[in-house]
Amino acid sequence: MFGYGPEHWLAFATAAALLNLSPGPDIAFILGKTAQGGRRAGLAAMLGVWTGTLGHVGFAVVGLSALLVSSAIAFTLVKWVGAGYLVWLGVKALRSGGTGFVAPVTGRPGFWPTFRQGMLVNLLNPKVAVFMLAFLPQFVVAGVGPVPAQLALHGVMIIVIAGFIEPPLVLAGDKVMRRLRDRPGFGLWLDRTLGAVLIALGLKLATSRT
Repeated sequence: MFGYGPEHWLAFATAAALLNLSPGPDIAFILGKTAQGGRRAGLAAMLGVWTGTLGHVGFAVVGLSALLVSSAIAFTLVKWVGAGYLVWLGVKALRSGGTGFVAPVTGRPGFWPTFRQGMLVNLLNPKVAVFMLAFLPQFVVAGVGPVPAQLALHGVMIIVIAGFIEPPLVLAGDKVMRRLRDRPGFGLWLDRTLGAVLIALGLKLATSRT
C-alpha cells in the first residue's frame, strides 16, 4: 500500500511547499498574531489553521467538499460567513489603536481564543475546500491503495510540510517584532496594516467565485 516513487513525493512536496508559502488569509493571520502576541500567539494561530486544514481534508475525503462546490447556495453562504469573519477581525484590529502590538501585557487573548480564531479563518474559507477537492485527487495513483486513504494521506502531508515552513516564520517574525514592538507609533501602524489586510482578504473572498 502507498508504494509511491520518489518523483511522486518530490512533485507533491514542491506543490505543497508553494501552497504553504503563498499569501492568503492563513499566513496573514498567523504572522499578524505573531506580531500581536509573540511566538505563543503565532503558534496558537498556526495550530488553529492546521486544525481547520485537517477539517477540510476530512470534508474532501467524505465528499462534503464536492457538495459544497456543486451547491451555489452552500458555497455562497459559507463564503459570506467567512468573508464577514475576516472583515470583523480586520475592523477589530483597526479599532484597537495599536494596543495589540505593545509589549506583552496581562489580559491579552490567550492560546485557545487565538487557536479558535485560526481554525475558523481556515474552516470558513470555502476556497480551501475547493482547492482541496481540486488538488488532492491529482496525487491519487491507481493501484497503490484505497482512494479515500490516499486523499487523507496527502492531506495530512500538507500539514506535515507546513510544519517545516510555518514555525520558522513564526519564530523569525517574533524575533523581528521584539526589536520593533516598543517603537513609538509602530504598534498603531501594525494594527492598521493588519486590519486593512484582513478586510481586503475578506472582500476578496466575498467577491470570489467557485
